[in-house]
Amino acid sequence: MKIIDILHLAYDYIRLDENDKVAEQNRALSDLNLQIEEGSFVCVLGHNGSGKSTLAKLLNGLNLPTEGTVFVGGMDTRREDQLWDIRRETGMVFQNPDNQIIGAVVEEDVAFGPENIGVPTAELWERVNRALEAVKMGAYRLKSPNRLSGGQKQRVAIAGTMAMLPRCIVLDEPTAMLDPSGRAEVIRTVEELNRTAGITIILITHYMEETVRADRLLVMDNGHLVMDGSPRQIFSEVQRLKAYRMDVPAVTELAWRLHRSGMPLTVPVLTREELVDALRGLLPKQTEFEPDFVKRAPKHEEITDPILRVEGLSQVYQQGTAMESHALRQLSFSVQRGSITAIIGHTGSGKSTLVQHLNGLLRGTEGRILVRFREPIPAGASGFSDIYAKDFPMKELRFKVGLVFQYPEYQLFEIDVLRDVMFGPKNQGFSEAAAKERAEEALRMVGLPEELWQKSPFELSGGEKRRAAIAGVLAMKPEILILDEPTAGLDPAGREDMFRQIESLHRQEGMTILLISHSMDDVARYAEQVLVLDQGELRMSGTPEEVFRRYRELETMGLGAPQMTYLVQELKEAGIRFESRPDTVEEAAEAILSLYRRAGGALLPDRDNGGDSESRKGKEGEPCSER
Repeated sequence: MKIIDILHLAYDYIRLDENDKVAEQNRALSDLNLQIEEGSFVCVLGHNGSGKSTLAKLLNGLNLPTEGTVFVGGMDTRREDQLWDIRRETGMVFQNPDNQIIGAVVEEDVAFGPENIGVPTAELWERVNRALEAVKMGAYRLKSPNRLSGGQKQRVAIAGTMAMLPRCIVLDEPTAMLDPSGRAEVIRTVEELNRTAGITIILITHYMEETVRADRLLVMDNGHLVMDGSPRQIFSEVQRLKAYRMDVPAVTELAWRLHRSGMPLTVPVLTREELVDALRGLLPKQTEFEPDFVKRAPKHEEITDPILRVEGLSQVYQQGTAMESHALRQLSFSVQRGSITAIIGHTGSGKSTLVQHLNGLLRGTEGRILVRFREPIPAGASGFSDIYAKDFPMKELRFKVGLVFQYPEYQLFEIDVLRDVMFGPKNQGFSEAAAKERAEEALRMVGLPEELWQKSPFELSGGEKRRAAIAGVLAMKPEILILDEPTAGLDPAGREDMFRQIESLHRQEGMTILLISHSMDDVARYAEQVLVLDQGELRMSGTPEEVFRRYRELETMGLGAPQMTYLVQELKEAGIRFESRPDTVEEAAEAILSLYRRAGGALLPDRDNGGDSESRKGKEGEPCSER
């Protein structure tokens, strides 16, 4: 039975001028026809601006069609008298949890929805308890949402929707701000709701690994539905997906690369288990073939020229009261000048709190923060300046240490993008012309097209806002750039673009970059140094290779390792060993192909014409349908 029936749907975003006349009209969805069966698990994929979030808002009447019809449980979203029932049927979880959290404490917020639809008190609190435990937020039930991290707020928003027990839940990037274990827990929870309660799940995501157990994948591009099929059908078309700015799961990408190089693998491969089974028959076991590898210790990052030194930093909130809580505990570390240093930790581990100390937004309860810039602020004999010294110029520090927050829209406020980016240099004392020159240079540096410079920053997409916010910091020419989850909510190609910009800044400007990320794959690929926080304490530090070797410890902290780290471990358990532990798809492909060659396997030149028909269609099923 259909729960969603969409017929010839179109939606336009309209901007009015000061006289309420149409100044701009953009079509976000065009002639969309789609049916979703009740009880199914459907994932919607697409690049930023493809129409995914617009579609989500049309499913419960937050937006109404410009053309066409949306039926939910047989009810027409255009009928005002049916909207209340439609919204009871279709729960929404948004990308930014601040858009839907309203309670003074967590349990009140989760109870708000069921209370408003008249759920009896005893059942209401049973629902609240069940929902909070499902998202691992039971311990925070009496906390104010304002004191939670971004990821913790997202869990509360999901719990509030779960407590409503709707027939359908639409989740718009619900795990974008969660740590790896939180992300896995939320996906397990929605899968369980789908499987045991028969709730229809419509999941919008940019994490391809979250989609492999779905019944159906829908791929959007510029307002059109362009691919529709099972995960195996969709992920068989790797290059077509990449053309739509999409990606595939890491193991799917690895198997595809190996297949293109001539290894006799059946593609697509969706899970690590499938790939291990396939490679078990192609690669030699240790007892059969001893590679002439020399065991080596992992690389180590030496701190020879620190730009930043933190000594014994602690942060205690509401000290001396019954509500006393420790956000940071005796942190000590140094950051190498010109490095990309990643800060990782579970949601609420203290990452965002820490970086707000580094440019003086917060002051530690104990400890010191020392900096040593190329253009020095007056320093002591060691060349370091203590930012807590009485005469330290805190305004200068904020020009030297630029911070881009989790939600870049919170940093944008001017009437157009160019003026917004000019604000920092003007605040530094530069003339209008010099500030404009710096702003234009920064906007080009982050790749924001010139046609957007005169637009309001609030008209930009999420990825464009993030670039504008970064440009606003870069225009002040900081020596340290702090990026708090810079790629959250970006499509795969957008993530790649963002990291290319980050690497370019690092390489060309010699800028020191501190990167907060929940993506272990991104950390493995781009970082040179990793700091691991847990409950406000520094538990590990070292290179990605050093840190990810201890992946079992990371798991106990709510983290994990890159997909390739787990794959190599599972191959090791199957008797297949490598000289080192590859943490990226590229490293894993190189290691596997090298072992295959050593065992006498024949390889073909890389088929960069897109692969043969097998790599495009796969061995199983027909190609996915097109719209």
